[in-house]
Amino acid sequence: MIYKAVILARGLGTRMQKQVEGVELDEQTRKAADAGSKALIPVSEDGRPFLDYAIQELLDAGFTDICLVIAPDNSVMRDRYQEISVRASDFRIHFACQVEPRGTADAVNAAREFAGEDEFVMVNCDNLYSVAALETLRKAPKGACYAAGYERESMVAKGNIEPERVSRFAVMEVDGDWNLKRVVEKPERPEDYALEGKVYVSMNLFRFTPAIFTACDSIAPDPVRGELELPTAAQYVIDHRLDSFKVLPTTEGVFDLTSKADIAPLQERLRQRKLRFK
Repeated sequence: MIYKAVILARGLGTRMQKQVEGVELDEQTRKAADAGSKALIPVSEDGRPFLDYAIQELLDAGFTDICLVIAPDNSVMRDRYQEISVRASDFRIHFACQVEPRGTADAVNAAREFAGEDEFVMVNCDNLYSVAALETLRKAPKGACYAAGYERESMVAKGNIEPERVSRFAVMEVDGDWNLKRVVEKPERPEDYALEGKVYVSMNLFRFTPAIFTACDSIAPDPVRGELELPTAAQYVIDHRLDSFKVLPTTEGVFDLTSKADIAPLQERLRQRKLRFK
């Protein structure tokens, strides 16, 4: 089993900054949202930010070493979670700097020193993954990369993402032995990639071996977006057989914090969720 997790928290949050008609926020929440600071948007009655809940899910799944990939000048996030780490007795929070927002593969590469030779799970800071899904990845056999494959129907039934958005998510092409062949971005016919009648979508929940760093070093920027992207790095691992790459299917849902419209529903859902750290 593994105990390290990396949270990508460097994103600019451009979609969160957009105004949404009919959504009213208190001043503290509005300021965080307008700044694109999704991870620090308060979602509890006492002002605890969304990232606290994402960290709690990791702790409940058995992770003890968590690395936040942040911008060099993000002193607010660094100061807050440094203080939390100092107070904690059963986990530690580390930091890695992504100097420029050059894409998700570049963000993962920033955590190279933290990971060392160990395997680690990677999550997004604006998604709340279930303990069950995180624990499944943590306990999977060592020596392979893994991706959580979310059943599309379960994503709609158990998360907060509307069906129209889910229908546009990247899907996983998987063989009969649950090997990942490729991640297909926005396919016209997702059903063409179904396995045993199920379409599996990617929610950027991965477990990597150190082979991912070789891949991140080797890929070129996306020709359209100009960024070093994680699906490209994952495909490099597969195509160059750096390690096996398995899919772990799950019927769990994911709660997503992308726009201002997502804030109130998440505040309602997390109202009773207890945090065991301060």
